[in-house]
Amino acid sequence: MVPPDIWSIGIYTGPSPLALHPAPAARNPVLTAALVTDMPATFVADPFLLYRPPTWYMFFEVMHGPWNRGVIGLATSPDGWHWHYDRVVLQEAFHLSYPYVFAWQGAYYMVPETLEAEAIRLYQATHFPYEWTYVSALLPGRYADPSLFQADGLWWMFVCPTPFTHDTLALYYADTLHGPWVPHPQNPLMQHDAQRARPGGRVTRLGERLLRYAQDDAPYYGRQVRAFDITTLTTTHYAEQEIATSPILQPSGTGWNAKGMHHVDPHCLSATCWLASVDGHYANPTAP
Repeated sequence: MVPPDIWSIGIYTGPSPLALHPAPAARNPVLTAALVTDMPATFVADPFLLYRPPTWYMFFEVMHGPWNRGVIGLATSPDGWHWHYDRVVLQEAFHLSYPYVFAWQGAYYMVPETLEAEAIRLYQATHFPYEWTYVSALLPGRYADPSLFQADGLWWMFVCPTPFTHDTLALYYADTLHGPWVPHPQNPLMQHDAQRARPGGRVTRLGERLLRYAQDDAPYYGRQVRAFDITTLTTTHYAEQEIATSPILQPSGTGWNAKGMHHVDPHCLSATCWLASVDGHYANPTAP
């Protein structure tokens, strides 16, 4: 079955994670399904970056065509602009996407979307970047796009508990990565709002600010990416405010991201330069 939309991956840059544009040094899209060499792919999406000098590593969803199931792929780059597809590094008997990767206490971890397994699952790299081992279930349930970060001595995690309507946001916190994870008393933080609820990338620190990104999935999935300042974050209260320049990623109207964009993972290169992996899609004219 041919998907109605084709997703690809690009590289953006800018003076801040709130002011991004196509990177002149990158030939976007830097990754497409056609570049996947070890399985038949229909699209690539949800790119997350890790930098371990001197190499940039990108982990992303690869949609396996015959299986109609996502697996996690890897690409590498010497400079962040030019990318080479490597291989699939994680696959399960259920769909995988949104491979939220991060380093902690000298180890590398991944928390992909694993809602078909009815749990949020934690993986650790046993041989980075190629081998990933399941560690534990952080939270039972069917959640989309788990997005973890640390702040004020705690771990926090945004999730979307309505993965098919994209319209609800919930928050959990824990003393350690391994939990137990506690639901925030204000849950759901947001509901019946497909324009602002579902996580759309890595929670990012900008000076003293914490930024949350959200997919704008109305009137259709993957339209654009909005950005919010987290203004209050405690175990009893949460508040955020959409920034004035939001949405920060929008469809271009032509080419690989003509129809929409729904993901961003920004990384600081210097005080005046940020690099971000993004994705975008266009309508497939051959779809039924």
